[in-house]
Amino acid sequence: MGKVEIEIDGKIARIFLNRPEVLNAIDTELPYLLSRAVKEADENDEVHVIILSGRGDAFCAGYDLTAFANDEYNPLTQKMPWDPIKDYQTMWNDTQHFMSIWKSLKPVICKVHGFAIAGGSDIALCSDMIIMADNAEIGYMPSRVWGTPTTAMWVHRIGPEKAKKMLFTGDKINGKEAVSYTHLT
Repeated sequence: MGKVEIEIDGKIARIFLNRPEVLNAIDTELPYLLSRAVKEADENDEVHVIILSGRGDAFCAGYDLTAFANDEYNPLTQKMPWDPIKDYQTMWNDTQHFMSIWKSLKPVICKVHGFAIAGGSDIALCSDMIIMADNAEIGYMPSRVWGTPTTAMWVHRIGPEKAKKMLFTGDKINGKEAVSYTHLT
């Protein structure tokens, strides 16, 4: 079993984030594996739709901060002086992989349960349609410290005023509240 799995069932490609032991948190490999699964579904002429979800108790709880804090695990650890360009390049690369969902030739439906927070919200918001459980939570709390998300999809999905409220406060909302956050209402 891989960190990202794809199952083809007739016209449906189901892509699963598969790190349930860490609420499908993003590590150094997951962005690439996700874009590879999207590409596989896109290149399959039998597939008409992609359904993206997470195994276990959450869709995606953002970046795996425990793993990234482990110097032995983290290939991105830098010696001082710190080079912000190296961090930017890493985030840019991850964003390109997440945006493979947005650029998909097939419609992508994201099923959110548990959490879609921080980097997990970046992934979910790149889909064409999001279906959230009433008690699921979505938000980008790191905006309180690190600024705006790298995909910039919040403004596109909910409009500038509501996106500013979410990103200035770092608040998260549940599935029921998310309905009122669409910019079409």
